[in-house]
Amino acid sequence: MRRLTLTAAVRGILIVGGGLAMAGCAAVPVVVPPPAPVIAPAPPPETPKSAAARAYFAQVQANLLSRGQLRTDVEAPDAPFTDRTLAEAFLRVALYDEFQPGVTGPVALETASRLRRWQAPVRVALRFGASVPEDRRAIERARVASYLARMSRVTGHPIRLSDAAPNFQIHIVSEDERAALGPAVALAMPGLSDNEVGDILNLPATTYCQVSVTADPKTSVYLRAFAVLRAENPDILHQSCLNEEIAQALGLPNDSPRARPSIFNDDQEFALLTPMDELMLRILYDPRLRPGMTEAEARPIVELIATELMGGGV
Repeated sequence: MRRLTLTAAVRGILIVGGGLAMAGCAAVPVVVPPPAPVIAPAPPPETPKSAAARAYFAQVQANLLSRGQLRTDVEAPDAPFTDRTLAEAFLRVALYDEFQPGVTGPVALETASRLRRWQAPVRVALRFGASVPEDRRAIERARVASYLARMSRVTGHPIRLSDAAPNFQIHIVSEDERAALGPAVALAMPGLSDNEVGDILNLPATTYCQVSVTADPKTSVYLRAFAVLRAENPDILHQSCLNEEIAQALGLPNDSPRARPSIFNDDQEFALLTPMDELMLRILYDPRLRPGMTEAEARPIVELIATELMGGGV
């Protein structure tokens, strides 16, 4: 509630020559002191486990860059593609799964699936461990908000950063903090088994980041997503994780050597979303496709859309 206080003082009324005059009528200003600045608590000291992870992933990024990987020149004039290669890349990335559940965790096993995507607006909440300083949090919020706005423009689907009933959570946490995420995973992704929760939390050193998505088994419509990103990742590796995990969670779950130039390729040649990736997202959310379609059902429609997008259709 706002309250307006009016203060006035009448200092005198002078009668001069039959006239009436008001002398010294003024408002007394109300001085409101500025609010005390909010000082964010300093992050706790880095643990030896986190420091070791930071050093390890810095070396991983350096090795990838030395081999010409994690490219940020997304236009990639050395990697042209046609409507046919676009269609084939999409079918492999969107209609196959990269992993299957295993006894000791996810197993890399490419398996035919069905087309899946969101129908409800995607509301993404960004969460940070205490180890992430406030200045970095501000950078990440701006970065993620911008990327989500781009995803929304490309797909035509409502996707935004929001803490109001989020259905997609992204957690940027350290090695130590990730181990404590179990309750947050269980709350955000109800129905997961203890093993499935463990798969989200127990990332091997070869996994830089991870996103898990649940879908309605009857409709193939995505319902919830939960992403874990290592706070120790250096910047290019971290941006690569953000770009791929968010795009994967929209309905492009697989990686394929047929996808080039693309982030959906296990060779990690490209770090950031490419023009081919944007076109695959446009295909995915084209209303002519429906969640639940098989490759055989989707193929003729995908080939038609790819031809149109590459300028060969009506």
